[in-house]
Amino acid sequence: MESDHSGQIVAAARLLFAAGVMSHSGHANLSARLDGDRMLITSSGAVRDLTAEQLATVGFDGTVLDGELAPDNAEIVAMHTAVYRAQPDVGAVIHTHSPSATAFALAQRPLPCRTEPLLRFGQAEEIPVAPWGPRGSDASVRGIADALAAQPTTSAVLLANHGLLAFGSGPVATARLVVAIEESAEAELAAAALGGAVDFPPGALEAVRASMARSRR
Repeated sequence: MESDHSGQIVAAARLLFAAGVMSHSGHANLSARLDGDRMLITSSGAVRDLTAEQLATVGFDGTVLDGELAPDNAEIVAMHTAVYRAQPDVGAVIHTHSPSATAFALAQRPLPCRTEPLLRFGQAEEIPVAPWGPRGSDASVRGIADALAAQPTTSAVLLANHGLLAFGSGPVATARLVVAIEESAEAELAAAALGGAVDFPPGALEAVRASMARSRR
């Protein structure tokens, strides 16, 4: 089972780079939930050309069960765990410094849902901002948990002055969500030069879901 998850994480990392949504540094960390209170997570923040050997199995309490975890990446385990504990249906978590999404995080402004791809991921509400705290600190983790408690149906959180935290059913699906979020943030910034983006009409999410259901018949 872990080999399946490792392949999905590697594929998700490749998708992020292929889509061009990564920062210049290529920094990110990706994880997938395993059975019990365990996750498979990237061993460091350097995920360009990621391989399965660069993953570690870690308990939700931070215990490394298999593989090695770089000290700087040990700091982010609690960040991923906060999501898994708050949302039992989540199967994967991805953190990036995607440039346009990070611009909203730096401005500490929620990212509105004004692009249809976000609706198709079910992200009809704005993406909230979790207050800043040193990476992996109690303050940072508490801010993430509080943001999820306030908006339990969100699929992402902006980390103030830091970056993006997205989560979904699996690594590849979550990577696609990151792409949709980055595209939406980029479009939002571009639309500001034209006077600002415009909200969807009421009922847009339901209309998109109905359209998606019809196409699958």
